[in-house]
Order: sequence, then structure tokens, then C-alpha cells
Amino acid sequence: MSKIVIVFHSGYGHTKRMAESVAQGAGGDLLPIDAEGNLPEGGWEKLAAADAIVMGSPTYMGSVSWQFKKFADASSKPWFGHAWKDKLFAGFTNSASPSGDKLSTLHYLFTLAMQHGGVWVGTGMMPASSKAAVRNDVNHLGAFSGAMAQSPSDASVDEMLSGDLETAKQFGARVATMTARLNK
Repeated sequence: MSKIVIVFHSGYGHTKRMAESVAQGAGGDLLPIDAEGNLPEGGWEKLAAADAIVMGSPTYMGSVSWQFKKFADASSKPWFGHAWKDKLFAGFTNSASPSGDKLSTLHYLFTLAMQHGGVWVGTGMMPASSKAAVRNDVNHLGAFSGAMAQSPSDASVDEMLSGDLETAKQFGARVATMTARLNK
């Protein structure tokens, strides 16, 4: 059985809910980054033992949150020893605007994975881009490099669209499938 860890920071709960959907699809374990940018006890060991690491952060001002950045900077210790080389990586993000520069956040996560010598997994999903598409369709935001969700700034966690959460769940399932293929 593959070991998938979803490491994420969530400022207001929306990214956490997305992480839970990714974990549900992937059969993975959640590893939250706290409000001070730290992992819980044993967090680094969980990442070291993982076959796949899925990273998530809200998009704030066009990039990851400072808490996620602190985690990324601290990952220079496993980087130095090539500890995460050849692991599968994937990423997801959420912001208030339909664009919100979420792609910049996914590029940041991709670059971090590449610095660790990882192998990136995209969504593998077609976008919901026909005239008949509605906002609550799976992959309505048309993301290929990682999962994206949009939560209006005045929306509660419970108001997240089921299409975005289903996108995250299917994305997690794809990560699980690719991890199993790599670990045959």
C-alpha cells in the first residue's frame, strides 16, 4: 500500500477542506502546517516515509502563504540529503477570485518539488469549458498542473462548491493511481 501525505496550510479553513477532499480521494494522511508555519511532532518523519507528497496552500498575494513558505524553506534539510528524490509530488490551492493568480502558487509548489528531485502529477482532467458548463462542474477552473478551488472572500467553509471539492477528490485519486503505478 502506498503512503501519501497531504501537507498543507489553511488560513481560514477553505484549504483544509480541500485537503480533506484530496485525502479522501488519495487515501492519504493529512499533515497540517500550523499558524506559526510549523509541522506537528513527527511531521518530518511522515514526509520522509511518504511515497507521494501532495502540497497545498491558499493563494495569498499571488503565492503560497508565509506559513507554507516557512515549511518550504525548512525543507532544505531533506533537500540537502536528497531525502525526497524520486517521490511523487502534486499540489493544490484555493483563492477568493476565479483567477486570483492561483497558477503562480501551483508553479511555486511545482518548483519546490523539482528542487527536491520529485516527479510531478497534474490533474489529468479535462476542463469544464463547454457552453453547457456550470460553475459547480468538476474542474470548472480548468486546472491542469494541480487542483484549484475558488471560495469567495465572504464565503464560509461550508459554502465551498461541491464541484471544487469533487475536483480535489478526483485529483487525490489520480495521485493514488500514479503512486501505485510508480511503486509496482
